[in-house]
Amino acid sequence: QVQLVESGGGLVQAGGSLKLSCAASGRTVSALSMGWFRQPPGKEREFVAAISWSGGSADHADSVKGRFAISRDNAKNQVYLQMNSLKPEDTAVYYCAATPHLVARGWSNYAYWGQGTQVTVSS
Repeated sequence: QVQLVESGGGLVQAGGSLKLSCAASGRTVSALSMGWFRQPPGKEREFVAAISWSGGSADHADSVKGRFAISRDNAKNQVYLQMNSLKPEDTAVYYCAATPHLVARGWSNYAYWGQGTQVTVSS
């Protein structure tokens, strides 16, 4: 089993920045690919970013590319999502997820999920 706990969400003005953290515990976290997803109000969950177990490979959705960056620190069992130049359309609940498989964009590939953290961007 893997437990994931997100933190760092909050209210920010458009153009601002936030850094989300995901603390992981349980089975060998360093062997897992990690991802961030988000669910805007009234919409389906969507892929944001993912990173391989080593951190050597990362993928970002086109909508956040150049503004968001995923990273990880295996020594601390932490995964991060640095979010810059935030827009109102980035408002969503952000979820951390883990998979023993390769980096993937589909949420069904991820077996472990956190409870989510709310990010609200005001215009």
